[in-house]
Amino acid sequence: MHHHHGRLRTMGLLAFMFALVLLIGAIVAYTSGNPVFLFVFAGIGVISVAYSYWNSDKIAIRAMKAYPVSREQAPALYQMVEELAARAQQPVPQIFISPQPTPNAFATGRNPEKGVVCYTEGILNLLTPRELRAVTGHELMHIYNRDILISSVAAAVAGFLTTIAQFFILFGGGRGRGNGGGNPLALVGALLAMILMPLAAGLIQSAISRTREYDADADGAELAQDPLALASALDKLQNGISRIPLQEDPKHDAHAHMMIANPFGPRARQMFSTHPPMEDRIARLKAMAGQG
Repeated sequence: MHHHHGRLRTMGLLAFMFALVLLIGAIVAYTSGNPVFLFVFAGIGVISVAYSYWNSDKIAIRAMKAYPVSREQAPALYQMVEELAARAQQPVPQIFISPQPTPNAFATGRNPEKGVVCYTEGILNLLTPRELRAVTGHELMHIYNRDILISSVAAAVAGFLTTIAQFFILFGGGRGRGNGGGNPLALVGALLAMILMPLAAGLIQSAISRTREYDADADGAELAQDPLALASALDKLQNGISRIPLQEDPKHDAHAHMMIANPFGPRARQMFSTHPPMEDRIARLKAMAGQG
Protein backbone atom coordinates (compact mmCIF):
# COMPACT_ATOMS: atom_id res chain seq x y z
CA MET A 1 0.00 0.00 0.00
CA HIS A 2 0.96 3.65 -0.13
CA HIS A 3 3.62 5.13 2.14
CA HIS A 4 1.83 8.35 2.99
CA HIS A 5 3.82 11.46 3.89
CA GLY A 6 0.81 12.55 5.96
CA ARG A 7 1.60 9.95 8.61
CA LEU A 8 4.61 11.91 9.84
CA ARG A 9 2.41 15.00 10.06
CA THR A 10 -0.20 13.00 11.95
CA MET A 11 2.31 11.92 14.57
CA GLY A 12 3.43 15.54 14.91
CA LEU A 13 -0.15 16.64 15.49
CA LEU A 14 -0.63 13.94 18.13
CA ALA A 15 2.54 15.05 19.89
CA PHE A 16 1.24 18.63 19.86
CA MET A 17 -2.03 17.49 21.44
CA PHE A 18 -0.13 15.82 24.27
CA ALA A 19 1.89 19.01 24.68
CA LEU A 20 -1.41 20.89 25.14
CA VAL A 21 -2.35 18.51 27.95
CA LEU A 22 0.97 19.15 29.69
CA LEU A 23 0.65 22.91 29.14
CA ILE A 24 -2.77 22.95 30.80
CA GLY A 25 -1.28 21.04 33.71
CA ALA A 26 1.54 23.58 33.95
CA ILE A 27 -0.91 26.50 33.89
CA VAL A 28 -3.08 24.98 36.61
CA ALA A 29 0.04 24.15 38.64
CA TYR A 30 1.24 27.75 38.37
CA THR A 31 -2.07 29.45 39.15
CA SER A 32 -2.76 27.12 42.07
CA GLY A 33 0.79 27.10 43.39
CA ASN A 34 0.81 23.28 43.38
CA PRO A 35 3.22 21.62 40.90
CA VAL A 36 1.63 18.20 41.41
CA PHE A 37 -1.08 19.19 38.90
CA LEU A 38 1.43 18.84 36.05
CA PHE A 39 1.92 15.15 36.84
CA VAL A 40 -1.78 14.59 37.56
CA PHE A 41 -2.78 15.96 34.16
CA ALA A 42 -0.15 13.89 32.38
CA GLY A 43 -1.36 10.74 34.15
CA ILE A 44 -5.04 11.41 33.45
CA GLY A 45 -4.25 12.10 29.81
CA VAL A 46 -2.47 8.75 29.42
CA ILE A 47 -5.27 6.88 31.23
CA SER A 48 -8.02 8.46 29.12
CA VAL A 49 -6.18 7.59 25.91
CA ALA A 50 -5.58 4.00 27.04
CA TYR A 51 -9.23 3.54 28.02
CA SER A 52 -10.50 4.99 24.74
CA TYR A 53 -8.15 2.82 22.68
CA TRP A 54 -8.87 -0.41 24.57
CA ASN A 55 -12.64 0.05 24.53
CA SER A 56 -13.17 1.88 21.22
CA ASP A 57 -14.86 -1.11 19.59
CA LYS A 58 -17.26 -1.77 22.47
CA ILE A 59 -18.21 1.91 22.81
CA ALA A 60 -18.93 2.42 19.11
CA ILE A 61 -20.81 -0.85 18.67
CA ARG A 62 -22.95 -0.22 21.74
CA ALA A 63 -23.76 3.33 20.63
CA MET A 64 -24.91 2.09 17.21
CA LYS A 65 -26.83 -0.86 18.76
CA ALA A 66 -24.94 -3.14 16.37
CA TYR A 67 -25.09 -6.93 16.50
CA PRO A 68 -22.69 -9.57 15.14
CA VAL A 69 -23.70 -11.62 12.12
CA SER A 70 -22.57 -15.14 11.26
CA ARG A 71 -21.45 -16.54 7.93
CA GLU A 72 -24.79 -18.29 7.60
CA GLN A 73 -26.68 -15.01 8.12
CA ALA A 74 -24.61 -12.98 5.66
CA PRO A 75 -22.65 -15.29 3.32
CA ALA A 76 -22.08 -12.69 0.58
CA LEU A 77 -20.80 -10.13 3.07
CA TYR A 78 -18.41 -12.65 4.63
CA GLN A 79 -17.12 -13.76 1.24
CA MET A 80 -16.41 -10.14 0.27
CA VAL A 81 -14.60 -9.30 3.51
CA GLU A 82 -12.56 -12.52 3.45
CA GLU A 83 -11.53 -11.99 -0.17
CA LEU A 84 -10.28 -8.46 0.51
CA ALA A 85 -8.52 -9.50 3.73
CA ALA A 86 -6.75 -12.27 1.81
CA ARG A 87 -5.63 -9.77 -0.84
CA ALA A 88 -4.18 -7.60 1.93
CA GLN A 89 -2.68 -10.68 3.64
CA GLN A 90 -4.22 -9.54 6.90
CA PRO A 91 -6.62 -11.02 9.50
CA VAL A 92 -10.34 -11.16 8.77
CA PRO A 93 -12.30 -8.77 11.03
CA GLN A 94 -15.59 -9.47 12.76
CA ILE A 95 -18.71 -8.25 10.97
CA PHE A 96 -21.45 -6.30 12.72
CA ILE A 97 -24.65 -4.73 11.43
CA SER A 98 -26.36 -1.70 12.97
CA PRO A 99 -30.14 -1.28 12.57
CA GLN A 100 -29.65 2.41 11.78
CA PRO A 101 -31.45 3.49 8.56
CA THR A 102 -28.82 6.16 7.82
CA PRO A 103 -26.29 4.75 5.32
CA ASN A 104 -22.79 4.47 6.77
CA ALA A 105 -20.01 2.11 7.83
CA PHE A 106 -17.09 2.21 10.23
CA ALA A 107 -14.14 0.14 11.39
CA THR A 108 -12.90 -0.23 14.93
CA GLY A 109 -10.82 -2.55 17.09
CA ARG A 110 -7.52 -2.01 18.87
CA ASN A 111 -5.43 -4.01 16.37
CA PRO A 112 -5.89 -6.01 13.13
CA GLU A 113 -6.46 -9.22 15.10
CA LYS A 114 -9.36 -7.57 16.99
CA GLY A 115 -10.74 -5.65 14.02
CA VAL A 116 -14.45 -4.99 13.49
CA VAL A 117 -16.27 -3.70 10.42
CA CYS A 118 -19.79 -2.45 11.05
CA TYR A 119 -22.36 -1.66 8.36
CA THR A 120 -25.66 0.08 8.92
CA GLU A 121 -28.77 -1.45 7.40
CA GLY A 122 -29.07 1.78 5.45
CA ILE A 123 -25.80 1.28 3.58
CA LEU A 124 -26.58 -2.39 2.84
CA ASN A 125 -29.86 -1.32 1.25
CA LEU A 126 -28.36 1.61 -0.67
CA LEU A 127 -25.17 0.40 -2.35
CA THR A 128 -24.57 -2.13 -5.09
CA PRO A 129 -22.30 -5.13 -4.29
CA ARG A 130 -19.48 -3.47 -6.25
CA GLU A 131 -19.81 -0.21 -4.29
CA LEU A 132 -20.09 -2.05 -0.97
CA ARG A 133 -16.90 -3.97 -1.78
CA ALA A 134 -15.05 -0.68 -2.33
CA VAL A 135 -16.39 0.71 0.96
CA THR A 136 -15.24 -2.49 2.68
CA GLY A 137 -11.75 -1.96 1.26
CA HIS A 138 -11.73 1.55 2.75
CA GLU A 139 -12.76 0.25 6.18
CA LEU A 140 -10.30 -2.63 6.15
CA MET A 141 -7.45 -0.22 5.45
CA HIS A 142 -8.42 1.82 8.49
CA ILE A 143 -7.82 -1.35 10.52
CA TYR A 144 -4.66 -2.46 8.73
CA ASN A 145 -3.14 1.04 8.83
CA ARG A 146 -3.84 1.09 12.60
CA ASP A 147 -5.88 4.26 12.25
CA ILE A 148 -8.04 3.17 15.19
CA LEU A 149 -5.15 3.86 17.58
CA ILE A 150 -4.48 7.28 16.05
CA SER A 151 -8.14 8.35 16.00
CA SER A 152 -8.74 7.04 19.52
CA VAL A 153 -5.79 9.00 20.87
CA ALA A 154 -6.91 12.18 19.10
CA ALA A 155 -10.53 11.85 20.25
CA ALA A 156 -9.55 11.03 23.84
CA VAL A 157 -7.11 13.93 24.16
CA ALA A 158 -9.52 16.38 22.56
CA GLY A 159 -12.30 15.29 24.90
CA PHE A 160 -9.98 15.47 27.91
CA LEU A 161 -8.86 18.99 27.05
CA THR A 162 -12.44 20.16 26.64
CA THR A 163 -13.56 18.62 29.95
CA ILE A 164 -10.64 20.06 31.92
CA ALA A 165 -11.14 23.48 30.34
CA GLN A 166 -14.79 23.53 31.36
CA PHE A 167 -13.92 22.40 34.89
CA PHE A 168 -11.21 25.02 35.28
CA ILE A 169 -13.40 27.84 33.99
CA LEU A 170 -16.27 26.89 36.31
CA PHE A 171 -14.33 26.05 39.45
CA GLY A 172 -10.74 27.21 39.15
CA GLY A 173 -10.85 30.57 37.47
CA GLY A 174 -11.22 32.56 40.63
CA ARG A 175 -8.28 31.09 42.51
CA GLY A 176 -4.91 32.67 42.27
CA ARG A 177 -1.41 31.56 43.02
CA GLY A 178 -0.79 31.52 46.71
CA ASN A 179 -2.94 33.35 49.26
CA GLY A 180 -2.95 36.78 47.68
CA GLY A 181 -5.01 36.05 44.59
CA GLY A 182 -2.00 35.72 42.29
CA ASN A 183 -0.99 37.69 39.27
CA PRO A 184 -4.10 38.97 37.40
CA LEU A 185 -2.28 38.65 34.07
CA ALA A 186 -1.50 35.01 34.84
CA LEU A 187 -5.15 34.34 35.64
CA VAL A 188 -6.29 36.03 32.42
CA GLY A 189 -3.73 34.05 30.45
CA ALA A 190 -4.87 30.83 32.08
CA LEU A 191 -8.49 31.59 31.30
CA LEU A 192 -7.70 32.34 27.65
CA ALA A 193 -5.65 29.16 27.40
CA MET A 194 -8.49 27.08 28.78
CA ILE A 195 -10.87 28.54 26.19
CA LEU A 196 -8.54 28.36 23.20
CA MET A 197 -6.92 24.98 23.83
CA PRO A 198 -10.08 22.91 23.27
CA LEU A 199 -10.60 24.82 20.02
CA ALA A 200 -7.06 23.99 18.98
CA ALA A 201 -7.58 20.35 19.99
CA GLY A 202 -10.74 20.16 17.88
CA LEU A 203 -8.97 21.58 14.85
CA ILE A 204 -6.05 19.18 15.29
CA GLN A 205 -8.40 16.20 15.66
CA SER A 206 -10.15 17.27 12.47
CA ALA A 207 -6.84 17.52 10.62
CA ILE A 208 -5.79 14.05 11.79
CA SER A 209 -9.13 12.48 10.85
CA ARG A 210 -9.17 14.11 7.41
CA THR A 211 -5.67 12.83 6.66
CA ARG A 212 -6.74 9.31 7.70
CA GLU A 213 -9.80 9.45 5.42
CA TYR A 214 -7.80 10.49 2.36
CA ASP A 215 -5.30 7.70 3.02
CA ALA A 216 -8.01 5.07 3.56
CA ASP A 217 -9.73 6.17 0.34
CA ALA A 218 -6.52 5.70 -1.65
CA ASP A 219 -5.50 2.43 0.01
CA GLY A 220 -9.03 1.02 0.01
CA ALA A 221 -9.51 1.82 -3.67
CA GLU A 222 -6.20 0.11 -4.42
CA LEU A 223 -7.13 -2.93 -2.33
CA ALA A 224 -10.51 -3.27 -4.06
CA GLN A 225 -8.92 -2.29 -7.41
CA ASP A 226 -11.93 -0.08 -8.07
CA PRO A 227 -11.58 3.65 -7.27
CA LEU A 228 -14.64 4.52 -9.37
CA ALA A 229 -16.83 2.22 -7.29
CA LEU A 230 -15.68 3.96 -4.12
CA ALA A 231 -16.30 7.36 -5.71
CA SER A 232 -19.81 6.27 -6.68
CA ALA A 233 -20.44 4.92 -3.16
CA LEU A 234 -19.32 8.19 -1.54
CA ASP A 235 -21.64 10.16 -3.81
CA LYS A 236 -24.57 7.92 -2.87
CA LEU A 237 -23.68 8.12 0.82
CA GLN A 238 -23.61 11.90 0.76
CA ASN A 239 -27.09 12.03 -0.77
CA GLY A 240 -28.43 9.26 1.46
CA ILE A 241 -27.18 10.85 4.67
CA SER A 242 -28.66 14.19 3.62
CA ARG A 243 -32.04 12.48 3.52
CA ILE A 244 -31.59 10.36 6.67
CA PRO A 245 -28.88 11.85 8.91
CA LEU A 246 -27.84 10.23 12.16
CA GLN A 247 -29.38 11.83 15.23
CA GLU A 248 -26.88 14.15 16.91
CA ASP A 249 -26.26 13.27 20.55
CA PRO A 250 -23.14 12.74 22.70
CA LYS A 251 -23.02 8.96 22.23
CA HIS A 252 -22.91 9.39 18.45
CA ASP A 253 -20.64 12.46 18.49
CA ALA A 254 -17.91 10.44 20.21
CA HIS A 255 -17.46 8.00 17.32
CA ALA A 256 -18.66 10.00 14.31
CA HIS A 257 -15.02 10.40 13.20
CA MET A 258 -14.82 6.62 12.64
CA MET A 259 -17.47 6.56 9.92
CA ILE A 260 -16.73 6.66 6.21
CA ALA A 261 -18.99 9.69 5.74
CA ASN A 262 -20.05 12.49 8.07
CA PRO A 263 -23.12 10.86 9.67
CA PHE A 264 -24.85 14.15 10.49
CA GLY A 265 -25.08 15.41 6.92
CA PRO A 266 -24.67 19.00 5.70
CA ARG A 267 -26.13 20.37 8.95
CA ALA A 268 -22.95 19.42 10.82
CA ARG A 269 -20.49 22.09 11.87
CA GLN A 270 -17.85 22.42 9.18
CA MET A 271 -15.03 24.04 11.19
CA PHE A 272 -14.56 20.89 13.26
CA SER A 273 -15.67 18.40 10.60
CA THR A 274 -13.68 15.18 10.91
CA HIS A 275 -14.27 14.32 7.25
CA PRO A 276 -12.79 15.98 4.15
CA PRO A 277 -15.21 17.54 1.66
CA MET A 278 -16.86 14.71 -0.22
CA GLU A 279 -16.30 16.46 -3.54
CA ASP A 280 -12.53 16.43 -2.94
CA ARG A 281 -12.52 12.74 -2.03
CA ILE A 282 -14.51 11.83 -5.14
CA ALA A 283 -12.23 13.95 -7.36
CA ARG A 284 -9.12 12.23 -5.97
CA LEU A 285 -10.61 8.79 -6.61
CA LYS A 286 -11.55 9.69 -10.16
CA ALA A 287 -8.00 10.94 -10.69
CA MET A 288 -6.72 7.55 -9.48
CA ALA A 289 -8.84 5.95 -12.22
CA GLY A 290 -7.45 8.32 -14.82
CA GLN A 291 -10.59 10.42 -15.09
CA GLY A 292 -9.32 13.48 -13.22
